[in-house]
Amino acid sequence: MRADLWQRGCERLAAELPDQQFNTWIRPLPDAEVADLGDAGATVTIRVPNRFKLDWIRTQYAGRIENALTEIAGKPVRLDITLAARDAPSKPPMPSSLGPREEVSAPAHRNGHSTVTQLPSATLPSRSRLNPALSFDTLVPGRANQMARTAALHVAGAPGQMYNPLFIYGGVGLGKTHLIHAVGNALLADRPDARILYLHAEQFITDVVKNYQRKTFDELKAKYHSLDLLLIDDVQFFAGKERTQEEFFNAFEALLAKRAHIIMTSDTYPKGLVDIDERLTSRFDAGLTVAIEPPELEMRVAILMKKADQEATPMPEDVAFFVAKNVRANVRELEGALRKILAYSRFSHKDINIQLAREALKDLLSIQNRQVGVENIQKTVADFYKIKVADMYSKKRPASIARPRQIAMYIAKEMTQKSLPEIGELFGGRDHTTVLHAVRKISAERQKNTELNQQLHVLEQTLKG
Repeated sequence: MRADLWQRGCERLAAELPDQQFNTWIRPLPDAEVADLGDAGATVTIRVPNRFKLDWIRTQYAGRIENALTEIAGKPVRLDITLAARDAPSKPPMPSSLGPREEVSAPAHRNGHSTVTQLPSATLPSRSRLNPALSFDTLVPGRANQMARTAALHVAGAPGQMYNPLFIYGGVGLGKTHLIHAVGNALLADRPDARILYLHAEQFITDVVKNYQRKTFDELKAKYHSLDLLLIDDVQFFAGKERTQEEFFNAFEALLAKRAHIIMTSDTYPKGLVDIDERLTSRFDAGLTVAIEPPELEMRVAILMKKADQEATPMPEDVAFFVAKNVRANVRELEGALRKILAYSRFSHKDINIQLAREALKDLLSIQNRQVGVENIQKTVADFYKIKVADMYSKKRPASIARPRQIAMYIAKEMTQKSLPEIGELFGGRDHTTVLHAVRKISAERQKNTELNQQLHVLEQTLKG
């Protein structure tokens, strides 16, 4: 076995991979340890500084690395990726110009979650406002958040290099805040000296107002321009606030210039933001923009079961399916339903089953059944797509009418207990096969079309009040 196996493997990977990928993930790796097992092959061990890089390299590059090393060695090579010892930092800490005693003000999270994490000053000179419970480990992965989670993992493993800024958008309660906290917690675990700040956009607005009144903009710049990672929620709140936008633009430019990373969330994509200066939205869109979508049924089930396990009260799978089928809007609503079920189980001293879940959620279920009727769906969809309600029953077939009609049929099947023939009758006496075709078509498109999925999510949220 040649002693330079790892070096030759890296040279091959450098030729095969795009420069940006190789320089971000492979080049920074330390020299591997090669154990020659004779005719049985060899084991090559590489040690990475944190579990996020471990996860990314294992899923994205391990197979390619093994194949390259096997070809070079002329016999099987098994790749072993492990975490490096934490005795000494794997790389120099990120630079910071903040003084050792300086602190940043603490915003209160609008959703009621505690966001204050105060570590010893010897470990973290300023408070990051991160919630340690919101990590990648506690985030349930699925198709709905796959792209956003992958991008966030990438940033956590190599901040300041790619996807800067990272702009994550989606409806309320889908996990945007969880994801950006996860990035901050991951980086903090890897680099305890990193200057990280999480805040809601409203807190930035408050800071601008205070400093404007006191004429202390140097303090504002010292606070924000020296960060290594800025995590900011709901930037749509900057709408119409010119001075806030000006100061955020200045902070944005300063952070990018020093290769600090910025991650933002919003309820819509950058070009959909209103009353925000175009020079800001163009910068928001200059890195990577990804959507978090409403969770599909299987993901909702997984979320419920995982969160129940975290509460040390496992939920039977059939109960999780029952709840997931009836609670569709977002992760936050799922968590609320779970809390009701767990509380009902504890107070009544009964085991969790479908009947108990039905009793615990009877108010929620009755509200849904009362509010979501086919007529209400037809009116809501017609208003959304700016057509007449009468078009829902008519025989007109232009795309501008037929598509909203199909969407209304799909939502009627998803959100009511009506059968296909009953839905068809309420749409102008159409055959049940017409309804079935519409349901299948919109369901399939929803899986692939992010814009349609967002529209459906808005309609579902509206119908649920």
